[in-house]
Amino acid sequence: MSEVTIEIPVLWNDMDAAQHVNNLIYLKWCESSRIAYFESFGVDTDFQGGIGPILSYQDCKYIFPMTYPDMALISCSLHEMKSDRFILKSVVNSQKHERIAAISYQTIVPYDYKNLKKADVPKAWLKRMTE
Repeated sequence: MSEVTIEIPVLWNDMDAAQHVNNLIYLKWCESSRIAYFESFGVDTDFQGGIGPILSYQDCKYIFPMTYPDMALISCSLHEMKSDRFILKSVVNSQKHERIAAISYQTIVPYDYKNLKKADVPKAWLKRMTE
């Protein structure tokens, strides 16, 4: 299964009053890695009319508090495939501390934006994600 990794610099304003990266920022980073993953195998992410991905659930386990300055290395890969959905795993690593900072699982449902209803995982997606 393929994996996509992106790098995002930790910004000073990513930190909250506790002086570490705010929890919401990790989810934004995971979203960016998820979009990069979709784009790596040609999934339509413009949400305008065909079958596209929609996030139905996500969780995040916070392991290590990142701070500025640092570089977040976020990898995204297929964790589990079902007929009508799939689960992605995003791992956020601190480059500065060389350790995992957070792990997120995201359930993605294919959605037919033209007919406004859930769809099965397109065969083309399945093939590309499991190659």
